[in-house]
Amino acid sequence: MLLILHAAVTWALLGLILTIQFVHYPLFSKVGEAGWSVYEREHQSRIAFLVGPLMLAELLSAAWLVYRPVAGLPLWSLWLGLALTLAIWISTGLIQSPLHGRLSPAFDAGLHARLVSTNWVRTLAWTVRAGLCVWWLGLLLG
Repeated sequence: MLLILHAAVTWALLGLILTIQFVHYPLFSKVGEAGWSVYEREHQSRIAFLVGPLMLAELLSAAWLVYRPVAGLPLWSLWLGLALTLAIWISTGLIQSPLHGRLSPAFDAGLHARLVSTNWVRTLAWTVRAGLCVWWLGLLLG
């Protein structure tokens, strides 16, 4: 049951990060200077409300899967899943969140470009995590 919940949360986060990477972040440059600071602050508070609980649920369930492995799943793959989750948290905390903070006062094209390019770390990590979840479910159901 935990694995199904974990997979659902991971896939929800994959959908969210793909939307952010391909739609939302690229559109930041279209907001305009006049409304930028309000827009960026609103983005930060609204996205945190959505992504925060999901990321926390994913982290806790990934850690629990390592602590209490599901029979039939390779332990190395559970550790890989947790490591990718931690990489996402580290990237978010050390790179993306600070970039959002630096972008808050005024739009900066260079900072925006760094935000989009560094966000690929999270996008790729969630893509691999989602693939792992499909593989795990296949191992258990196959």
